[in-house]
Amino acid sequence: MGDDFRRNLPLFPMGTVTQLTELTPRQIRYYEQQGLIHPARTQGRQRLFSFNDVDLLLRIKSLMEKGVNIAGVKEVLREQKQTSQPMRPLGPIKPDLSKAEVYKLMKRQLQELSSRPNQSHLIRGELSRFFH
Repeated sequence: MGDDFRRNLPLFPMGTVTQLTELTPRQIRYYEQQGLIHPARTQGRQRLFSFNDVDLLLRIKSLMEKGVNIAGVKEVLREQKQTSQPMRPLGPIKPDLSKAEVYKLMKRQLQELSSRPNQSHLIRGELSRFFH
């Protein structure tokens, strides 16, 4: 099982994503309507988000906080997608993780992402608001 496959596994419900990103459900649904994100759906139509979806939402949030409008966000994300490099594996993932283990794993992966030059969208210190 490759890292890309793991990072795209739909694991997080809307409530968890709103806590991690500090976005409202309305904002997240709006970004979905605009075609910026594409969360998976359960049979009951509940949205489930992957690590990559959360990472993308944090990039969108960062751009919006800098004053970039939706059209600009779409353009920036399109350009980043064209120039993106494959990410190296960040560690193994067990199939049945507890909520605490998921948060611990996510914290480690977000810290790894924030330390990468030219790919960092998280400012050091920003992670503290996600993990108390």
